[in-house]
Amino acid sequence: MRGYDSKLTSRLVASSSDISLVIDADGVICDVGFGDEKYAIEEALSWVGKPWLETVSTESRPKIRDLLSIKQEDTPSIWRQVNHPTDSDVDIPLIYRVVTRDQDGYLIVVGRDLRQVSELQQQLLDVQHSMERDYARLHQAETRYRMLFTLAAEGVLIIEADSRRVVEANPAAGVVLGRPAGKLVGRTFPRGFADASEDAIVALLNQVRAAGSAEDITARLAGSDQDLKLGATLLRREDGLYFLVRLSAANGQTEGSQINQSMLEVIQRVPDAFLITEPDGKILSCNNAFVELCQLGSEQQALGQPMDQWVGRAGVDIDLLCKNLRQRPQVKQFGTILRPEFGETIDIELSAVAALDADPPCLGFVIRHSMRKPAVSIAPSPDEPLSQSLQSMTELIGRVPLKELVRETSDIIEQLCIEAALRTTNDNRASAAELLGLSRQSLYVKLRRHGLVDFTPEKKDS
Repeated sequence: MRGYDSKLTSRLVASSSDISLVIDADGVICDVGFGDEKYAIEEALSWVGKPWLETVSTESRPKIRDLLSIKQEDTPSIWRQVNHPTDSDVDIPLIYRVVTRDQDGYLIVVGRDLRQVSELQQQLLDVQHSMERDYARLHQAETRYRMLFTLAAEGVLIIEADSRRVVEANPAAGVVLGRPAGKLVGRTFPRGFADASEDAIVALLNQVRAAGSAEDITARLAGSDQDLKLGATLLRREDGLYFLVRLSAANGQTEGSQINQSMLEVIQRVPDAFLITEPDGKILSCNNAFVELCQLGSEQQALGQPMDQWVGRAGVDIDLLCKNLRQRPQVKQFGTILRPEFGETIDIELSAVAALDADPPCLGFVIRHSMRKPAVSIAPSPDEPLSQSLQSMTELIGRVPLKELVRETSDIIEQLCIEAALRTTNDNRASAAELLGLSRQSLYVKLRRHGLVDFTPEKKDS
């Protein structure tokens, strides 16, 4: 068989490619050449004498097999991208093409180095990820701005400096100006103010635009005797200049704060007992109805005291209720008792809500007299089925494995606790689940398992 001048051939094709390979008929690399020694791949020198398949990664081997199957009469193959693993765990990406196969079976393969392309792609991905992170931060910042803008007690208007057209208005501004915030957008500012006030507002805006700041002024709406405090700041954005105008009552109290104060006064006078506590149940505030219900001398006697000093079965109901409120936002019609300073225990219903994101975090409770039947004690008497069941269980000791006895006993106790909870809540499944510390779904599963789906206190007590 005639020999093949592999070195000469590699020099001929090397100048037109980044790397060139000469592969013999058995698929072994005979020689490696580089178009430019400055960009030579050092790892490629160790490929000489090795099968081409063994120099590439596993997922690239089918592509190498396709290239090795090129016949002598075939035209040059298409480009195939493969990866060469290295000791540094960083693959070398190359793209290969078989130029020709001679009559002795030698393949001439040319390749291009894709490392720079791969680095550019990685840089592009890094830039894209960075842009996505920046966009997320900007979106979060805009969300926080929108939330603050909407919830601010002070009225705020964003006004174009040239046209003096309102482009944004928060709800508080609508309350101050007596119009819905949405209807303020697009109106020319100032409109709806008394003539003298309009002149003063225009002068204020002109001074702010010229000097950057100005003292707040007092203005009055047309047909109103209420004075408003009005201030303005110059706001520079990409699309031009804007005024940020602040509106509030001249006496320092906004309409929103007046409404909140009125709401507190109403809560003090409602007939249902209302109290606010810390997340652990210590009372922060209560209304007059709670003071009267607990037969206290004043509100000060309750402040700072644990709620379960008067409400719920000590160490049971309120601890369970506070725990549930930390997991769920609200609880409705929770049946329990109230123990006043003097007199007998009162059956009550609690509705509660958690405001753990408030400053400070707190819980709110509304207390009403219960319209249900008096709660039944959970503790069974000796004549009830628990004692009988436990007696029958003890008789099985020695005849039934302990594991089965424990399981049966647990089922009996679980059933009796569920029945007691249903009696206490007058068969209110939601309240019974809260009393037992279960989800509604878990309670329904246990009801079906114990045959209590149709349970009612009347049926069970008859």
